[in-house]
Amino acid sequence: MSKKSGKRGNSEGSIVQRKDGRWCARVSLPNGGRKSYYGKTRLEASKKLQQAQRTLADGLPVAGERQTTGDFLEAWLRDSAAPRVRPKTLKGYADMVRLHIVPVVGRIPLARLNPQNVEAVLASVSAKGLSARTVGRCRDVFRNALNHALKHGLVGRNVAALADAPTAPAREITALMPNAARRVLAAVKGDRLEPLFTVALACGLRQSETLGLRWSDVNVDAGSLSIQRTLQRVNGAFTFFPPKTARSRRTIAMPAPVAAALLQHMKRQLEERTVMGAAWEGDAWGALVFTNEVGGPLTSFHVSRRFSKLLQLAGLPRMRYHDLRHGAASLMAAQGVSARVAMEILGHAQISTTMNIYTHIAPELQKEATEKMADALWPIEKDTALVSKLVSNRLNSG
Repeated sequence: MSKKSGKRGNSEGSIVQRKDGRWCARVSLPNGGRKSYYGKTRLEASKKLQQAQRTLADGLPVAGERQTTGDFLEAWLRDSAAPRVRPKTLKGYADMVRLHIVPVVGRIPLARLNPQNVEAVLASVSAKGLSARTVGRCRDVFRNALNHALKHGLVGRNVAALADAPTAPAREITALMPNAARRVLAAVKGDRLEPLFTVALACGLRQSETLGLRWSDVNVDAGSLSIQRTLQRVNGAFTFFPPKTARSRRTIAMPAPVAAALLQHMKRQLEERTVMGAAWEGDAWGALVFTNEVGGPLTSFHVSRRFSKLLQLAGLPRMRYHDLRHGAASLMAAQGVSARVAMEILGHAQISTTMNIYTHIAPELQKEATEKMADALWPIEKDTALVSKLVSNRLNSG
């Protein structure tokens, strides 16, 4: 290799070939120091240098060989994830990082991270007996973090995206046909939370949307309710948040029986407020529709536990609270409601989410369709006389 080939090109920065054959690119840092990048070829070193120069031009820090993956993930959670996601989601990210990722690769320099390291993390999660779905979520968190690193030029590739993803079984969706849905309504009838479960099943609201409803969002006369916020409990504190997506902020029509149930619930709540007097907490929370006995918010744990208990007392199969939302979608499909309309009612961000639920209940609908085809083609009771006459005519003509 000639000495001339080791010189830097125009605007390329400082690139030299080392005695061991590797190429070394150096860039000056704002603090007066210098950062070195190495490559097996001049082109490889040059690309790393150019990426570092772009990162510095954007006012961002460049990755150092000594920055550990654990240090990076801590900074990512604090500076990138925290401002963008909700506290509950951030806690999930932090738990994945703290419990599963850092113990395995936290001390490995970020710049030296490879797909095998990521697969070691996933194998560790799986070895703990956790589900394939949890393993997949861990990979997703790692991939999101490394996308941030890639965007800012801290790494040259997203090794989490290159690692093999676990195969997670499709989540089972409980389909509710009309008869089963009526049994659920019968199971909750007369309970203090009956109106809550009725709204969830008839309107398909998310649990956080239902718990965040205020009376100002309900128009009993017009038969409509508006989703303006959600209510979640994070780190022991109740907090209101905007709806999950832009499409989640919506106004939907209520069936007349739901409006009637809410009207009766309003009267009962006023009676509770009168009994509690000054101890009533409802005003502090903006007059929530569904509250505890003193007007405060309901916890999702309390609501889900009560729902399970009522089903058990009625001798019905176990269901998750979220299955009420899927049940609403099932009923819409069974009644011939288009997926596009169902999407608007349910507040799904994408039609594919709605179609996934519709697809799961297809076998139930196929049975009904088959019975309708049988009625159309072989209406035995209605057309017995006609069939007999046709057979008789054929025999006589023969």
